[in-house]
Amino acid sequence: MKREINPQETSRAEAFSLWMSSPMPMVTLMKTFDVSRMVKVSRRTGMKFTMLMCWCIGKAASSIEEFYLLPENGRLFHFDKLAINIVVQNVRGGISLCDVPFSDDIEQFNTDYLELTCQTAKTCEGTALDDCMIVGTSALPQTELDCIVNQFSGRYNNPFLAWGKYRKGLFKTTLPISFQFHHAQMDGGHAAKFLQRLQDEIKRL
Repeated sequence: MKREINPQETSRAEAFSLWMSSPMPMVTLMKTFDVSRMVKVSRRTGMKFTMLMCWCIGKAASSIEEFYLLPENGRLFHFDKLAINIVVQNVRGGISLCDVPFSDDIEQFNTDYLELTCQTAKTCEGTALDDCMIVGTSALPQTELDCIVNQFSGRYNNPFLAWGKYRKGLFKTTLPISFQFHHAQMDGGHAAKFLQRLQDEIKRL
């Protein structure tokens, strides 16, 4: 459920006042992750690497309260649930956006991920979960990338993660991931905590 809250009655009061009207309120952090475990799990189970990454993102985000907040049009909203947005290549050669509800149960998330992304690819129609806080993602596995900085349009204030192709090393496989967030939603400390929890979730797969 989405409900408006008074930012002055939250821990984001000062940040909301400082950054809600900023012409460029987005912050981007980049961290290189050890994804060796994720690659092994993907190969062993047949689960898609991108699905596993999206599940780990949802798992890490779900334990941080600031991820349930959305600054939008000068207002602050709170959500009860999270969903992960995936950019899907559709049958027309373009892209469509697909929201997948996050579930603690990785098997359930995998089922929803496969069903919804397949449906989106075939119909070329995006799926939107308006009652969930959306965490955006974009995977570009065609090439190795050091960093991706997303555009800021003022219309999409949700947190956003993006990555390219993982890098195979002698002892481990690594993947740089860019994380963009609205400064009224969270501070650098919250973002750093999330990135560390994401690494922890990847290693716990």
